[in-house]
Amino acid sequence: MGKVTLIATATMGLEALVAQEVRDLGYENVQVDNGKVTYEADESAICRSNLWLRTADRVKLKVGEFKAFTFDELFEKTKKLPWADLIPENGEFPVIGRSVKSKLFSVSDCQAIVKKAVVESMKKRYKTDWFKEDGALYRIEVALHKDVATLTIDTTGTGLHKRGYRYLHSQAPLKETLAAAMIKLTNWHPDRPLADPFCGSGTLPIEAALIGQNIAPGFNREFVSEDWSWIGDDRWNKARQEVEDLANYDQPLQIFGSDIDHKMVELAKNNSMEAGLGDLIQYKQMQVKDFRTNLEYGCLVANPPYGERLGEREQVEQMYQDMGENFKRLDTWSFYVLTSHEGFENLYGKKATKKRKLYNGNIKTDYYQYWGPRPPKK
Repeated sequence: MGKVTLIATATMGLEALVAQEVRDLGYENVQVDNGKVTYEADESAICRSNLWLRTADRVKLKVGEFKAFTFDELFEKTKKLPWADLIPENGEFPVIGRSVKSKLFSVSDCQAIVKKAVVESMKKRYKTDWFKEDGALYRIEVALHKDVATLTIDTTGTGLHKRGYRYLHSQAPLKETLAAAMIKLTNWHPDRPLADPFCGSGTLPIEAALIGQNIAPGFNREFVSEDWSWIGDDRWNKARQEVEDLANYDQPLQIFGSDIDHKMVELAKNNSMEAGLGDLIQYKQMQVKDFRTNLEYGCLVANPPYGERLGEREQVEQMYQDMGENFKRLDTWSFYVLTSHEGFENLYGKKATKKRKLYNGNIKTDYYQYWGPRPPKK
């Protein structure tokens, strides 16, 4: 195979973070577009990208891209792509699709045509008219945007936000990928304290601990491309060994999580144990207005309730006011708050140093950043 082109998909607003993560892995020719980051690499990048990317949703192998205004064009150009180089004779290759602002708007028809074209392409190589599809999974996607068709194969399987440590969660869980992004958008360093006073099932503190000890987010799970023969066990074993070699398990951390609900605190503790973080994170049942610490130059990162449910708004607005009053005493700390409430700054009592638009699922939110002073140089 040699060089491959990969696409790391991203939630809107996180593309620049994903691109930086890709560059940090040593890959070049990085292109950033809405919802995706495209880059060139060798086959081992499939393993390393899936294991290391904290803020991407999934990693796709790009097979081809071309303009397609008719179903005949879609069929013929898809058929010319090297499918048999990627999919073995017994490979399972379902086709999914989407279409935006394109003449070929019927997704079901596009899926059927791509499936037929792939079969015809593979017939030439394997000299057969029937494919059992009882082997490894190679999920193909045809994505049409402004009449340009992009054909990819998913290398990830279950989305990258599924780290493998959170079997149980709160009713409105924060995605692990967004939690990692929230941490990476702060000025936090592992030698400084970090607190989350709305910890829920522990996602933010756990993601912070993984970042703090340089533990790859995919260390505890499997990926669909591990079954692909042309990647092979050697590449995956080498990538997993790199994960182990680069982890800094000796890095001391001061990470705190608290929540008003004692059930959430217990859940967060269990999830931290499942992540292999043991007692690295300290949890406590507590209201946000009771948060106190003598530690200095820390980061407080929070995803509080937004007050979008009926009957919650007044309570939430009072809580935002309490936060503003309570946090005044932490004059060396930095604060980062994600909420969809447009009046947050007024309620909190202070204008943010910076705010950034992010999406929490389908909810449009702002990430309010209040930067504290830099700690003195040691």
